[in-house]
Amino acid sequence: MISPQDWPEPIIRVQSLSESCKDSIPQRYIKPLSDRPSINSILETINNIPIIDLRGLYSTNPHEKASTFKQISEACKEWGFFQIVNHGVSHDLMDLAKETWRQFFHLPMEVKQLYANSPKTYEGYGSRLGVKKGAILDWSDYYYLHYLPLSLKDYNKWPSLPPSCREVFDEYGIELVKLCERLMKVLSINLGLEENFLQNAFGGEDIGACIRVNYFPKCPQPELTLGLSSHSDPGGMTLLLPDDQIHGLQVRKGDNWITVKPVRNAFIVNIGDQIQVLSNAIYRSVEHRAIANSHKERVSLAFFYNPKSDIPIEPAKELVKPDKPALYPAMTFDEYRLFIRMRGPCGKSQVDL
Repeated sequence: MISPQDWPEPIIRVQSLSESCKDSIPQRYIKPLSDRPSINSILETINNIPIIDLRGLYSTNPHEKASTFKQISEACKEWGFFQIVNHGVSHDLMDLAKETWRQFFHLPMEVKQLYANSPKTYEGYGSRLGVKKGAILDWSDYYYLHYLPLSLKDYNKWPSLPPSCREVFDEYGIELVKLCERLMKVLSINLGLEENFLQNAFGGEDIGACIRVNYFPKCPQPELTLGLSSHSDPGGMTLLLPDDQIHGLQVRKGDNWITVKPVRNAFIVNIGDQIQVLSNAIYRSVEHRAIANSHKERVSLAFFYNPKSDIPIEPAKELVKPDKPALYPAMTFDEYRLFIRMRGPCGKSQVDL
C-alpha cells in the first residue's frame, strides 16, 4: 500500500473559515447526528480522569511508592487516560511551548502555507486526515513533525518563525522523551514484566516520537461539528499538553463522553494502540475526541511516543496464556500507521480489525 502524494480536494484552512464564516459552518464540517456533541452533556459531564502525583514514584516511603504504581495501573485499566502532576518538566517550558505555537498560527497565511503538508508523510501544516474524497472534515488545523529517530528529523519542515520555535521544541522534546521513558518502566512493572520490557519492545533507544500541534479556531456552530473526530491513538503513549483554560478533550467512558477538566501544569497521558497490543489488551487505548468552542480558539500539543517503525509489535509472550491467547497478529508500526492514514479517524475500529 502506497500513501498518495496529494489530497483528494483543495485544502481550505479552518482558521480562514473561522474568520469568514460568522454565523454558520460549511456543509463539509457538519457531522452526522450520531457523532455530534450534545451541548447539554458537555456542560453536565465536565469531570476529571484520574490525577496522579508522580512524586510518589521517587518516595522513600514504600507505601507511597506502591500507591502511586497502583494508581497508574488502575488508570490504565479503567480509563486508558490519566493526568500527571509533579512530573519533572519545567512549567515555564510548557507555557513557552504553547505560546510559541500559538504565535505560529497567528502568522500570515502565506507564511504558514510555505509548510503545507501532503498525505505522504503528514509532516508540516495541515487541515485534514485521511484521503477519502468528500469526507466530512474536522474543525481544526494542525502542525505535525517527526522528532525521533534523528534520521527522520528534518529541520526544513520545522517553522523558522517564531525564531525560537526549533530551540524550544528541541528542549521540550528532550524532556518529554525522559518522562515517557520513566512511565514506560512503571507500565512494564505493573504488567509483571521486566522494567525495560516495553522500552525494548519499542526499539530500546531507537524509538519513534512525533509532535502534533492542534489549533482549534472559534466555531459559530460547535454543536454541529467536532474539532477532532473520535479515534484512539495508533502509537504507543501520548502526552498531551492541553489548554487548561478551555475544555476541549472528551474521553469515552462506557456509553458516555466525559469532558475532561485539565489541571494547570499537568500532562494528560493516554495509552495508544501499540501498548494495547503489547499488553494483550490488559491496557486498552480509549476513544477520545475534541469539541469546538464558539468563543475562544484553543491550542494543544500532543507528543506521541512510538515504537521504531519497522519492529513487529505483538502481545508479550509472558502475557499470553492458555486461557488468554494472543489477540493480535504481529504488525509493524509503519504498516499500521499507513493503514490509518488512508482511512482517517475511525473510532476504535482500526485496532479492533
